[in-house]
This record gives sequence, C-alpha cells and structure tokens, in this order.
Amino acid sequence: MTIKELTDKLQAKGYSINTNKEIGHGTQIKLSNGATINCYNNGRIQVQGKAEVKAELDAFLGLSNPSESIAFEPAGSYEKQTNQVFVVYGHDKDSRDQLEAMLRRWGLEPLILDQLPSEGQTIIEKLENYTNKAHFGIVLATPDDIGYRKDHPDEEAFRARQNVVLELGMLLSLLGRDRVAILLKSQSEMERPSDIQGLIYISFKDNVSEAGLTLAKEMSAKGYQIDVQKI
Repeated sequence: MTIKELTDKLQAKGYSINTNKEIGHGTQIKLSNGATINCYNNGRIQVQGKAEVKAELDAFLGLSNPSESIAFEPAGSYEKQTNQVFVVYGHDKDSRDQLEAMLRRWGLEPLILDQLPSEGQTIIEKLENYTNKAHFGIVLATPDDIGYRKDHPDEEAFRARQNVVLELGMLLSLLGRDRVAILLKSQSEMERPSDIQGLIYISFKDNVSEAGLTLAKEMSAKGYQIDVQKI
C-alpha cells in the first residue's frame, strides 16, 4: 500500500489527517485524534497514541492480526537501486579492510560509520541518516569480546562487541532482516549475536573473501549489480 492509498483509506474511515511528512527512515502521519502512524521504508507500520486510539487503529489497519496487516510501500523505494552498502564492524580492522576492498572491487560503495561526517549528529542519528541511503547492511561479527552466563564460566565463548549488536538491531529495524547479512568469523568459536530465526548468517574463517560468493548472491537478489567475474 502506498502512502496515498493509506491516507485515502484513513480519510474514508473518517480519520482526519493533520500532517503528513517525510522522516529519516520513512513517512509519518499525524491524525487529529492525537495518534501518530510511522510508515518505515522496510514496509513496517507502527501506531503511537493513547491506548484506546492505538487499539482502534491497530485493528483497522490489521496490525493486531499480522496475517491481515498491510505493508507500506514507499514510492520508488527500491526502484532506483543504490550502490551503497552500510557496514558495521567491531575491533577487527583487518576484516573490515578486507570487506571494504571486496565491496569496492564489486563496484559498490561501503558506508562505514567512523569514516562518515557526523555533522553534529549523535551516533544513533548518524546511523539512521546513512542507512536511509543504503538498501543493504553488512555486519561483521568478529570475536572481539568474551562472555558467558552468570555463574557459568564453563560456557565462556567469543562474542561480538555490544555496539555491533546494537547497530545490528537498528539495521534489522530500518532495513528489514532480508536486507542485512551477518558475516560470522570463526563460527565454531563464536556466540551468535542473536538466536532469532531467519537472520542471514554467512561464516568465514580467515578472510572475508571466503564469504564473498554467498554474500554476492544475497545482495544480487536485492537488486545490486555485481560482476561475477570480480567475486
């Protein structure tokens, strides 16, 4: 459903729209009853407001029943495919450099957070701003930290840094889980950042290029033009 179809649907039901504006990662609609409807570029719709108003809108839009819910389709959101890719990494700069070199060889432009201008933005604002420019995210989950459950040191395992896990969650929210790939280094020794099912995990051992073919297939399925001769 496009934003126009959504607003038409709301008005036909008798909802009065106060404002309709673009936000960093989608479109926001404010209604006269005080409710706010956020339509994100990954297709997700979220209603905010008083409990009774939210419940009414959730039911009307099918959000209280996922099998009936509608999805927002931003006009031309993925029609003009970008060559930019958002990259998240921890302390393993060698793996980051390998990934950056591989993406550039494919003719893509990696967006690496600490290499981008802040322009007075917080880290979260900066991430939201730049993920809006890319249609795919790659998270390097490397064995930078060690952890285990409280009182279970026998379960000690390598894990990704906390900031990497946080940024992974934001990418999943902003782009959708089918547009985020997690490159897992030394899989047998690593604790996965999440046990959520349906995430794209691609393992490698020594060099990121080992994950190249599988990653290229995932990105090609989302519209990125990658020359197979360069993989």
